[in-house]
Amino acid sequence: MNKQDSIAAEGAVYYLFGATGDLARRKLFPALFSLYKEGKLAEDFAVVGLARRPRTNEQFRADLLKSIGEFCRYKADDSQQWERFASHFVYMSLDINNVDGFRELARLTGELDAKFDIPGNRLFYLALAPELFGPVSFNLRDGGMLESKGWNRLVIEKPFGYDLESARKLNAQLSQVFKEEEIYRIDHYLGKEMVQNIQVLRFANAFFEPLWNNKHIANVQITLSETVGVEERGGYYDKSGALRDMVQNHMMQMLAMIAMEPPSRLHPEDLRDEKVKALRSLRPFASAEEVKANVIRGQYAGGELNGKPLSAYRDEDSVNPQSETETYFAARVYLDNFRWAGVPFYIRTGKRLPVKTTEVVVEFKNVPDNMLFAQRHDLAPNLLVIRVNPMEGIYIKINAKKPGVDNVVQPVSMEFCQSCMIGINTPEAYERLLHDAGRGESTYFTRWDEVAEAWAFVDRIAEAWRGNSPELELYPAGSWGPARVEQLLAEDGFHWWPVNGQAEDNVIWISGGPK
Repeated sequence: MNKQDSIAAEGAVYYLFGATGDLARRKLFPALFSLYKEGKLAEDFAVVGLARRPRTNEQFRADLLKSIGEFCRYKADDSQQWERFASHFVYMSLDINNVDGFRELARLTGELDAKFDIPGNRLFYLALAPELFGPVSFNLRDGGMLESKGWNRLVIEKPFGYDLESARKLNAQLSQVFKEEEIYRIDHYLGKEMVQNIQVLRFANAFFEPLWNNKHIANVQITLSETVGVEERGGYYDKSGALRDMVQNHMMQMLAMIAMEPPSRLHPEDLRDEKVKALRSLRPFASAEEVKANVIRGQYAGGELNGKPLSAYRDEDSVNPQSETETYFAARVYLDNFRWAGVPFYIRTGKRLPVKTTEVVVEFKNVPDNMLFAQRHDLAPNLLVIRVNPMEGIYIKINAKKPGVDNVVQPVSMEFCQSCMIGINTPEAYERLLHDAGRGESTYFTRWDEVAEAWAFVDRIAEAWRGNSPELELYPAGSWGPARVEQLLAEDGFHWWPVNGQAEDNVIWISGGPK
């Protein structure tokens, strides 16, 4: 796979629908420039920015330069290279409901193919609302945009629908135009370095796989916490909430990567087959009572963080003052299969929490209480911690003798800090995913059956919430969520482990860890 990673994407025309939006400005334009700087995007490409508002090519390229200066990890400090790069970008105002506009787009595409020697390949990136995916796909077909001699690929952002029923309708629409292997559903968490490193950690190290089961693992904790509130997304978020916005996609994908069986081959379909099997093994909640016992639904009230006062969710812009939308979700879930039977997976995500982090903690079972050192010392369990964001790395916590003659045992954490090695030049998730889409590498894009299984699981929770009207548990902004979150683990004899940015008492760090 390392050799494949260095291969330049095939020459293609990239169509960015929603080119004047925030995603294009913050993520897509910087990703394309980084790929170009690193030689992963050759000269045989073109980018067509598409949106309703009028814009000249010069204005579009000025926006592009501003975006690179503000958000890209590389600077546009080589004027000749920048002029070459920017010359590949053109803009066209398009009404996506007017098929004649797509015919005009087809004529423009022919000119770009000839100018940049592009072999008829088309990549359509839809940074649009899900209800527009179907109409745009139909107009791409009816406007003659799919009749070239090269390949066609459709890249679409989350959310893929709003529940299982809407996702099925959306998939049925797309399937009338594109084959499943031509559809690339982006979950940007799958582009993150340490999420992709999970399969390497598990399947390239012989000492992990024999321990990766219910005989040796006590529990798994997955945390995705944000310090920010809803910011400018209040209108969208109030109709979505943490369950749909984060759990159905990001958290289900990370859970599947941790829980999946080893694929028979390092082939995209084999790996995605195993993720689907893991999602199918999730034990569904059979009743509203089960949901209430295992799921916590919270919303942030007023609070403070680092001495700064923070508003309540209901006081945010574009949010209903009586909103019952959850900004916090925590749950205890189980996978009913041979490997994981009886092992609780604890997942939590929320806004306005004290630390921004994405982290997976695998807690191993402790040594028997009647064995040797356990008789004399309060031994801590071994941990494997995978830090996904913002610090990237892995650490393993073990027990070791403290230097001296007192025969004291203490926890020691051995760390691999990827961020310390690479720093700001770590490739951003969208770079990897755009590069993969350009090469036809679908491993880290979600397949339809993955999406369907994830929706089927979270829809049961949403249905229980609608039918039973569970109490929304308020928590102070800047805290770790509702008080019952600790109780959820305490019921099983566990507790949440400190996450990135929180110091652990009495732990010695080796190789660059926090002091």
